[in-house]
Amino acid sequence: MQEPSDRPVIGLSSATASQPNSSDEFSFWLAPGVIVNPFDIVEAQQVAPQGTSRTFGIVTTLDHSTDAPTHLSNFISNDFGQVGGEPNTARQGTTVAHVAVLSNDQEIYMPVMNDRPVRFADEAGIHTALGIDQVPERYRVPAGLIEMSNGTRAVVYLDSRYILGPEGAHVNITGISGLATKTSYAIFLIQSILQKAENRDRIGVIILNVKHGDLLTIDEPPRAGLPPEEHELWEKLGLSPQPFTNVRYLLPYGKDTQTTGRPNSFRIPGRNWFLYAYSLADTYDKLDLLLSNIPDPWDTVGALIGEISQGLSDPRTGQWGPRGRWQNVTDWQHLLNGPPLVDPNTGQAQQVGDVRAVSVGRFRRLLRRIVQTRQTGIFVSQRPRGAKNLSQEIARIRGGETIVVDIARLADDEQTLVFGDILRTIYALYAEEGSEEEDLPEKVIIFVDELNKYAPVRERESPIIEQVLDIAERGRSLGVVLLGAEQFMSAVHERVVGNCSTMVIGRSGSAELSSSAYRFLGPAVKANISRLQKGELVVSHATFRQPVKIRFPRPSYLQEGT
Repeated sequence: MQEPSDRPVIGLSSATASQPNSSDEFSFWLAPGVIVNPFDIVEAQQVAPQGTSRTFGIVTTLDHSTDAPTHLSNFISNDFGQVGGEPNTARQGTTVAHVAVLSNDQEIYMPVMNDRPVRFADEAGIHTALGIDQVPERYRVPAGLIEMSNGTRAVVYLDSRYILGPEGAHVNITGISGLATKTSYAIFLIQSILQKAENRDRIGVIILNVKHGDLLTIDEPPRAGLPPEEHELWEKLGLSPQPFTNVRYLLPYGKDTQTTGRPNSFRIPGRNWFLYAYSLADTYDKLDLLLSNIPDPWDTVGALIGEISQGLSDPRTGQWGPRGRWQNVTDWQHLLNGPPLVDPNTGQAQQVGDVRAVSVGRFRRLLRRIVQTRQTGIFVSQRPRGAKNLSQEIARIRGGETIVVDIARLADDEQTLVFGDILRTIYALYAEEGSEEEDLPEKVIIFVDELNKYAPVRERESPIIEQVLDIAERGRSLGVVLLGAEQFMSAVHERVVGNCSTMVIGRSGSAELSSSAYRFLGPAVKANISRLQKGELVVSHATFRQPVKIRFPRPSYLQEGT
């Protein structure tokens, strides 16, 4: 760390009668020629019992003021609006930076006195300002790079105890599509965790590919490699720019798969991919997830799903085993068009349990539309020998392994089923059976984009929302981490967002930033977020007193179109 005297003074702290410094913020005027930008981290000399201490802060806004009482005075002093000549009255002015206090290296939070020297912080000072110096090395996960106006660069570390537990968990990434690079950052952060986190060989990762085929080749390097400046950025972060290893891809069965052998995917990985499909035997106990988007104010659909699940399961094992009047229900066709849902004599829907015939008829119409009329091919009469049971494949996850599940070409109801199936499988493994599974990873990270589709802001609860909330609220103690992304954080259930210890925000519009979901950000930070460039993000972490702006490197795997 450089001594303060080795770094130039960029200004002096300033307190006035109308704008006093406080324990939370201070101001300083800039020396002529000095350039400072919002999110720069500075340090000011502070009083201490012996010698001096340093108060660190982050620049939020900058003002320029002069001795002119009004704008009209400036107009008149320039010969009544002559823009080409010298002003008749030379104005005295200065630029003032306003700073939010981050920390003091001796825990002294007295207001910064007037006329104290202010300098740019160096890398060690930035770590002190953010509290990173108090995080043991084994818990540090590189999250990006701070780049300040004077050229100083500092690695920003997150505390893994607030990402993976036990202190906190979950990460939410939001921002405008195409500009915020949400998916790229999520994959970068996962790579950082897998390279640097403690017991990283005991961490499993599940990634849902929801857009095109970008995440279906994460185990392949870029064809043209990375530019030298990107290599330098990876190395500055202490990371290796390499693709994922030990990856398993699960791709959906399609309508043409039986004849072509090709999955219903935008892109086919080069190796280690498998098909998955849903027969009735794979889905009978997940019908609530499949019908999550169906309004059910009187719980009639839920009651009928309960009757079906009970009738198609063996009471001794709890597994698939149609019995009694359900014994002939072996596939989707028999369920929809045969007894006990349909009267074999009239061909009309009939009452099942306490569910009246009219409700059974509605249920059949809804289910037929999803699994037959509008399906993409994922629902099959009997699962082919080459297709896997998705929940069984997910349950096989092991530490150090990454599973990518492709849902990009599935219909919305099918995507909801797959995501809910994954969450329910993982939740059951850790909440109910974890103690009996010795080979399970200590932690599982689940990444999904478009999180607002599965946990939207709305009053009506549903099985999928309840599943996401269970993970968000109990995942920290179970070792299950949700890494979600979306364009608009205001569209995500507030209990999901509220349980995230880390928020990552890309460029967003002012209308979105005005919603209550962003109340943890100050007005100045919101104004700066609307001006972020591609590859720039603002990170709010549980241990940081203020959000910081970071840069992160380009992905080190083969992306679509490269």
